[in-house]
Amino acid sequence: MLWQPRKALVKRALLTGFMTKVSSESGRNLSDYDALWHYSISEPEHFWDSVWDYCGVLGEKGARIIKGGEDLHATKFFPDARLNYAENLLQVQGDDTALTFCGEDGSARRVSHDTLRESVASLRSAMRQDGVGPGDRVAGVVTNSPEAIVAMLATASLGAVWSSCSPDFGVAGIVDRLGQVRPKLLFAVEGYHYAGRWFETLSTCARVVDQIPGIGRLIACSYSGNEPDLAEFPEQVIAYDAYMARGAGSKPGFHRVPFDSPLFILFSSGTTGLPKCIVHSTGGALLQHVKEHRLNCDIHDGDRLMYFTTCGWMMWNWMVSALACRASLVLFDGMPMYPRADCLPRIVSELGVTQFGASAKYFDSCSKQGLRPKEDYDLARLRTIFSTGSPLSADAFHYIYDAWKSDVCLSSIAGGTDILGCFVGGSPISPVFAGQCQKRILGMDVRVFDAEGRAVTGEAGELVCASAHPSIPVGFLDDPDDRRFRSAYFERFPGVWHHGDWVILTEQGGMVFQGRSDATLNPGGVRIGTAEIYRPVEAFPQVAEALVVARNRGSDVEIVLFVKMADDCQLTDSLIAEIRHTIRTSASPRHVPHKVIAVTDIPRTRSGKIVELAVRNIINGREVSNIHALANPEALEQFRNLPELVSDESY
Repeated sequence: MLWQPRKALVKRALLTGFMTKVSSESGRNLSDYDALWHYSISEPEHFWDSVWDYCGVLGEKGARIIKGGEDLHATKFFPDARLNYAENLLQVQGDDTALTFCGEDGSARRVSHDTLRESVASLRSAMRQDGVGPGDRVAGVVTNSPEAIVAMLATASLGAVWSSCSPDFGVAGIVDRLGQVRPKLLFAVEGYHYAGRWFETLSTCARVVDQIPGIGRLIACSYSGNEPDLAEFPEQVIAYDAYMARGAGSKPGFHRVPFDSPLFILFSSGTTGLPKCIVHSTGGALLQHVKEHRLNCDIHDGDRLMYFTTCGWMMWNWMVSALACRASLVLFDGMPMYPRADCLPRIVSELGVTQFGASAKYFDSCSKQGLRPKEDYDLARLRTIFSTGSPLSADAFHYIYDAWKSDVCLSSIAGGTDILGCFVGGSPISPVFAGQCQKRILGMDVRVFDAEGRAVTGEAGELVCASAHPSIPVGFLDDPDDRRFRSAYFERFPGVWHHGDWVILTEQGGMVFQGRSDATLNPGGVRIGTAEIYRPVEAFPQVAEALVVARNRGSDVEIVLFVKMADDCQLTDSLIAEIRHTIRTSASPRHVPHKVIAVTDIPRTRSGKIVELAVRNIINGREVSNIHALANPEALEQFRNLPELVSDESY
């Protein structure tokens, strides 16, 4: 146990207030998180009704809370409700800060709540003049900027559907995604900074428009806030400020839609084929997010949230929803360790951030570089640190409490694009244990199943959810009979959601993630989670990153470990022996890799996740069907015909 909340924090927590309210209404003694979680899955109608009220959702709730169906996907939440996502995010008025933008290049901008509302109203009016209405689709190739948030909220205010990806995609990667969405309008940033370089993107997006029929207009957003030069572009391209001016002076308006009306289209990683377009509902996204933000993340009115993300990752949508909790957002765009490794901690300190989040890989990088923010910066206001994207190792937990802040709720959260939220996450009233996600999220009957579909505790198995919940997606785009959708999530264990993570439910009610279940290793018929190997390997200072996969050898597989070495370090025979010994002693002899091979780079998606399946396909002689989904597709080439594997005649 690394942290225990002080009594004052427990008393102040929004979760405590909710627990007191529900206890009074239900006549039950809900004295701790686990008791409340059990109540939330045993009495779902009362629970979700209470969430709507306690979290202050604006809209017409209607009389019915849950309309049952023949299965989880057919279950409808708040079937009589009507609400608008943007209306809920734009409740606050006044000159207080709503958004603070910080660019890698040192640029900074502040947007007040009043300015945000006025900008959304103006853009909404301009979009209506272009014929955008309920159910239409609008897309963005945008940075994590105020303009992206305004465009998304204006879209939502009309009852339309928003979809976005980050501007580092090439033409093919954007078309693979937005070509399926077929938007009416496309917002595109002029360019972006990364690692000290400027990348122009408008010409890329103009070529995208040529390849996707039906895009009526390309709205060019400036990175700096100044109007971009569009002299070389056709009349179809208009500057963001000029476009917004068409609706100047308009009053805010919000078209309320049914609870399950589409709001967002997000994309699967697309590393094994064309990305799947996952459609999320208005009410599902809003209710899931305000529940997580208020109860699991303890985001109060006036708090300041910063999550390092791009607009191509679901964490952007998740972060922006915190405006519904009357919080303000700190938006960073660029490389998080440029020009200095302490770039993000400096912003957290200077802007008084109360909740800060990033990927597990970010914290690993901070640890490797010896970053100790608590020694250089005032983090007094920081109450919560979030981590997601991949399992956060026990060593990383210890590092954060030692180098960042000892009195902080470290919430390792996990869920995904599939549900636009979390299955497991934080609890401001519960202790933190090294290597564990604190608790299962309220209202989600999350379990661990063995191969036969039996619930287990204390042993590795498949993460499933046995209850209906509001953020089960509407479905996949262009999947009218839901065949592909049901195959993806309900085929493995009929009647329950199968998420595809290999996990352990602990006796403390937390969860340890061991990697994706489709990437688990199976030497000699024993399933091994990849995180069990990553944890000891990445603790070596000589190793910057690692990737482990299974190589087919006859009727069995062998484990192959690839390592990217830290600067000025070499993979020597003695280091290989030390790595193998450490894995053997910290895990088991079955975990020891047959081969340890140095590579210059590790392939990853644009949201920063390593792509084990793509590498596994290549070393087993199969092609990767969609390299456009990768941030660094060139990294895959070094895995083809590796001499260390081609010459291996051990089998």
